[in-house]
Amino acid sequence: MIVALEGGEQEGATRGWRRVVPAGARRRFRPVHSAYVEWRRRRPLDLGDLRRVSPIDANWGFERGTPIDRVYVERFVGAHAADIRGRVLEIAAPDYTTRFGRDVTAVDILMAEEGNPQATIVGDLAHAPQIPDDAFDCAIVTQTLQFVYDVGAALATLNRILAPGGVLLATAPGVTKISAIEDASYGEWWHYTARSLRRLAGEAFGNTNVEVVSFGNVLAAAGFLYGLAASDLESEELESHDPLFEVVVCLRAVKRKQPD
Repeated sequence: MIVALEGGEQEGATRGWRRVVPAGARRRFRPVHSAYVEWRRRRPLDLGDLRRVSPIDANWGFERGTPIDRVYVERFVGAHAADIRGRVLEIAAPDYTTRFGRDVTAVDILMAEEGNPQATIVGDLAHAPQIPDDAFDCAIVTQTLQFVYDVGAALATLNRILAPGGVLLATAPGVTKISAIEDASYGEWWHYTARSLRRLAGEAFGNTNVEVVSFGNVLAAAGFLYGLAASDLESEELESHDPLFEVVVCLRAVKRKQPD
């Protein structure tokens, strides 16, 4: 006999039988849903300004303020300011080195092609024999690895050019839209999960030398896709973390020190 349960009691029972009933049998045994539960499933949602098929701001939220992903990137890099020291390599511009660096002695800027007047090195991270071994104490590579097809080779390069004990601070997109300009120029090949970035970095640096964290939740992910700015969300909404909705994945990897 199947007994109909009300409200939360019904939902709790449903979760319970899902844990113990084999997946194949679930199609044959369905709990009886009360009218209340059925109404909850079918009630209309007021999506307001989000009922649209184009973003509110197609420029990542820049037109409204600071993009959501930038808050996460800056939070991660700022938390590891002590690693930004000595000779530093950064992509495109020395923004994070300038903001967070401590005891920095020199900064090099890497670009994949000519045209950036701030660039001191032009080359492909996946193949950069012109960059000497053991050259940098820190490398800051934010929101870049999605544009490198051979990301394993890029991480191997970063390990090679870091001095023993040097630190890579890298961030990569999880839930995001494609960046049209960079996709046309370089290709946007990959979006990451904490699992994938940890494994890739572990192959280059060794698993014990790698730490990975992620930021985001369903609201932050949806807001980022719609082009909302960080200021459109409450601080606690930005800070809430749900590992099933990774907006930004962040990596800290340390090059092994040479044995004495």
